[in-house]
Amino acid sequence: MEIFQVLLTSAFSLIALFIIAKLIGDKQVSQLSLFDYIIGISIGSIAADMAIELENPEHSLTAMLFYGLSALLVSKLTERSLKLRKIISGRPLILMDNGKIYRENLCKQHLDISDFLMLCRSQGYFDLNSIQTVVMEYNGSLSILPKSTDRPTTPSDLNIAPEQTHMQTAVILDGHINYNNLKLTGKNDIWLKKQLKNLGYKSEKEVYLALCGDNNSFTAFPMNVKNVDSDYSE
Repeated sequence: MEIFQVLLTSAFSLIALFIIAKLIGDKQVSQLSLFDYIIGISIGSIAADMAIELENPEHSLTAMLFYGLSALLVSKLTERSLKLRKIISGRPLILMDNGKIYRENLCKQHLDISDFLMLCRSQGYFDLNSIQTVVMEYNGSLSILPKSTDRPTTPSDLNIAPEQTHMQTAVILDGHINYNNLKLTGKNDIWLKKQLKNLGYKSEKEVYLALCGDNNSFTAFPMNVKNVDSDYSE
């Protein structure tokens, strides 16, 4: 009987956790502020306690709702108040600019010079002379502005105006045609089956993923591909 209760409370805690997460909003871990991180840990811990709380699971549920509503309230307030946003989420700090490294700002972020160099290398900058500005964002990520002389050449530098490309659209997923996406591309299933036939596929069941892009480009990946048993670390 207790096992059944644990399964039941676990299911309720999982459902409550999902609903609260959707209410708070979808954010990647790298985009979480310190407050969001604390709220996430707290709600997750309470949900785990609720799963094995057999006597008064409603207490844990109430606590989860309180944390979730608090996060939602703070999110709405920070959208409207710049001052509160700086207090809750923090603000970006310039770590380096125009050949100068700001040691005090490094200390504020609890970084030493070795950490700073490692973060620059992780983004592909091994020579600090090629960097104009380095900013530590409020979520801990590093934004780097290269010097104009060291950044890649763009078409606008050459006075070229190439035609804008668009994102590819998945028209076949896991062997099934996505008719909504196919309609968005302006194509139909007759065109799709013709493209599959040209690539040697008998039907969409043989295709794991198919993408339609600009200028009627069509790319398909087969369903059954043997795994490559290789270790590139050797």
